[in-house]
Amino acid sequence: MKSTLIFSMLVLVVVSAMAQNPSAGVSAPLPAKNIGLFAYPKNQQNRDQQLKDENDCYGSVRQQTGIDPQAPAPAQPSAQEQQAAQQQAAQQAGKEAPKGGAVKGSAKGAAGGAAIGAIAGDAGTGAAIGATAGAVRGRRQQKKAQKTAQQQASQETAQAEQQAQAEAQAQQQGALDIQERAFSACMDARGYSVK
Repeated sequence: MKSTLIFSMLVLVVVSAMAQNPSAGVSAPLPAKNIGLFAYPKNQQNRDQQLKDENDCYGSVRQQTGIDPQAPAPAQPSAQEQQAAQQQAAQQAGKEAPKGGAVKGSAKGAAGGAAIGAIAGDAGTGAAIGATAGAVRGRRQQKKAQKTAQQQASQETAQAEQQAQAEAQAQQQGALDIQERAFSACMDARGYSVK
């Protein structure tokens, strides 16, 4: 019973001390860690001074560079968005693919069939057979050309998306490098080693 009373009083003292000084048992996160850096005091600065210096430098970096260290990286397009863009490019390529393959093939086939039919004695039948064969061949070539154009458009779209992602990542990395250099310079001027 005596130990329970002592323990209760001890808990009461700790709770009341924390109520009077809320920062006593809780350590605030240091801005350097948000950036991915570590700052170590060179001149025996205490934690409160280091927190003040880091917050000042953090604010200065945002103001001077226009870069918010806590801003999220640019959003990457989702897989569905990428697939929709590829389908749209493929449809566009299909519209731009050669048209009239069946008609052109039919005309060529009819001419060839008429010549062969004339030799055999029936130019009309030869032309009809040649036109049909030519139309089938022309349509097959047209479909093949459309498929090739769609595949090429899909590949070009994928390459363009990859290049855009790489450029966005390079730009983001460049901004992070500038931010880290600015923060390090500020903290170094205040007597900290930053890595």
